[in-house]
Amino acid sequence: MSDTARKLVIIGSGPAGWTAAIYAARAQLDPIVYVGVPKQNPSIVLPGGQLMLTTEVENYPGFPEGITGPDMMQAFQKQAERFGTKVIGEDITEVDFDKDGGVHTLKTSAGKTVKAHAVVIATGATANWLGLENEMRLAMSGGGVSACAVCDGALPMFRDQPLAVIGGGDSAMEEATYLTKFASKVYVIHRRDELRASKIMQERYMKQPNAEVLWNKQVVDVLGDEKITGVELEDTVTGEKSTLDVKGLFVAIGHTPATEFLRETGLEFDDKGYIVLKSRSSATEIPGVFAAGDVADARYRQAVTAAGMGCQAALDAEHWLGEQGRI
Repeated sequence: MSDTARKLVIIGSGPAGWTAAIYAARAQLDPIVYVGVPKQNPSIVLPGGQLMLTTEVENYPGFPEGITGPDMMQAFQKQAERFGTKVIGEDITEVDFDKDGGVHTLKTSAGKTVKAHAVVIATGATANWLGLENEMRLAMSGGGVSACAVCDGALPMFRDQPLAVIGGGDSAMEEATYLTKFASKVYVIHRRDELRASKIMQERYMKQPNAEVLWNKQVVDVLGDEKITGVELEDTVTGEKSTLDVKGLFVAIGHTPATEFLRETGLEFDDKGYIVLKSRSSATEIPGVFAAGDVADARYRQAVTAAGMGCQAALDAEHWLGEQGRI
């Protein structure tokens, strides 16, 4: 066993990363968490993950009055640090995994090298955004622009209000259908004249009395100062401009997992870039390398499921290190 290698390095600092750190620290694995570098852009993974863009979290157990995403992540971090987790504010930019289960080598954005016997990847996934200035501003400030209807759609600010969903796939239909339970009206804005979503998902949405699809339309601006008041639309066929009054905008055009820096490591990815886990465990095909949270979960993408996966990853890493005689 190398004296210079850490027992466990965790890459990422959302619910999965912090939960893995809490479990690993209590198991005396002396984890080190690379939280990343703060970035003023919601299309890039932030320290703390996507919850840093969530103003109110009402569906995480244990918080009957709700809690803001940033406050929750701060509490997670404090709990991890309480048990001895070391936190470093750098990105991991390059990795060299030992495919035979030896010591793994990681390089940071500060040009440093760290070695680890086990690694948990918890870098998450980011929502795909349109890239409009006001869209980004209102998403960052909690002004009524979101990329997760299941997370935010039931909040009081959206209840009994006209809402819009951008997208045309199954995820967009699922989010729009969910919103029909709370909104006075739900518009699906789609740039083409037919949806990509499966027929059953389309039918489930269309049968709702407060559902409507706006065909051949794209959002070219998001209106509003502190809160969204509407969107400016452009007809993709005629170029005609129009305004749609809405009190919430949900962008459902997919997510991108933060795995680009891992592409040449020998890990297996699906066609969207998510890490493939072959069983209910967090283990990847590389010995000593584990994945947790949205980086390996294209389906649920919830804080509570990410935290559960972080727990799995820490327990799996502890078990693997024990089998290898490294703890």
